[in-house]
Amino acid sequence: MSEMKKSTASTVAMKGGGYYSESTRGAKDVIDKASPLLFAAVDQISAPPEGRPVQIADMGAADGGTSKETVYNLVSKLRERWPDRQIVVTYTDLPSNDYSQLFKNMAGMTDTPEFTYAKDFDGVFVHGSGTSFHQQILPNESLNIGFSATAMHWISDRPCMIENHVHMVGAEGETRKKFADHAAIDWERILLARAAEMPVGSRFVFMNFCIDEEGRYLGNTGGVNMFSTFHDLWRSMRDKGTITAQEYVNATFPQFYRTEAEFAAPMNDENSPVYKTGLRVNSSFTGVVGCPYRHTFDNSSDMSARDYATSLIPTMRSWSETVFKTALSDDRTDEEKADLVDAFYQSYEDLVAENPDGHAMDYVHCYMTVEKVG
Repeated sequence: MSEMKKSTASTVAMKGGGYYSESTRGAKDVIDKASPLLFAAVDQISAPPEGRPVQIADMGAADGGTSKETVYNLVSKLRERWPDRQIVVTYTDLPSNDYSQLFKNMAGMTDTPEFTYAKDFDGVFVHGSGTSFHQQILPNESLNIGFSATAMHWISDRPCMIENHVHMVGAEGETRKKFADHAAIDWERILLARAAEMPVGSRFVFMNFCIDEEGRYLGNTGGVNMFSTFHDLWRSMRDKGTITAQEYVNATFPQFYRTEAEFAAPMNDENSPVYKTGLRVNSSFTGVVGCPYRHTFDNSSDMSARDYATSLIPTMRSWSETVFKTALSDDRTDEEKADLVDAFYQSYEDLVAENPDGHAMDYVHCYMTVEKVG
């Protein structure tokens, strides 16, 4: 089957209008878990040259809601170290990102107006960039503390379509290898871009989806496998004739989940161009953040299975919907596409409501602090 010619960027946009941060409590929990790494970096980074601001960047920020509290506390700690130093906070994401909602979040123009650091601290400037983290985003040697949370599993392009699954975790053989090879090139490119942006003495904290030492990954920590469920339900729509065979194949996620060793490799290999830039792993560990919606359900005496299902599915939909919607033929109307995608997620909700046992979306991350040495 021929590959559908749609840009990868069009398949990775998060749902806008505040939907993403409202529906991704787990993503915030991941950032909260990594906050000590960022706060420690405040004391570890070298001072910027006299007259230069301290630069913070959140790369792959979506609408900024999940990181707002951590960035507030990071700004507060930087202000304690440098009372008079200006601070620049740059949020980056794809051009398709909902930047309007991001800036509303930063300005406190939402139902959750707390942690508006730009109002509470003088000399703080907030910027946005519509540049992919696969490229250099900031000027050379200008980034003092950077982080990226639950974002860099998105690869720059699909090296091929997966004929019998929706995600690389279900791919095998040559198809799996093509994804791995492409992801390795992307990761090197990402690190080289960060190395150019970072002066000696700076820190970057990566919180990336991974496959951990026990083989666990997002939505696969011992219960029902989320990506296999995605695939089964999408394939069922093909088998029923609801979608075409080509639309079934087109739903290939442009993602790759790396292992901790794969993340560290370019910074451990003396022959790697990344190693030669001075990037080194300062600390690294993997960890699981339990699904907050499952936790609520398990600890509630009056929450029905349907209630749980209607709380769980939006967090899956917030980041996956565009993959399935853009898999549908351009010959379909927007209304028809919306109806098909709604039916797909409704089928997942009904499945969970019928039997919630094992259904959850636990997060599995590699938390890695990288430093630039001279």
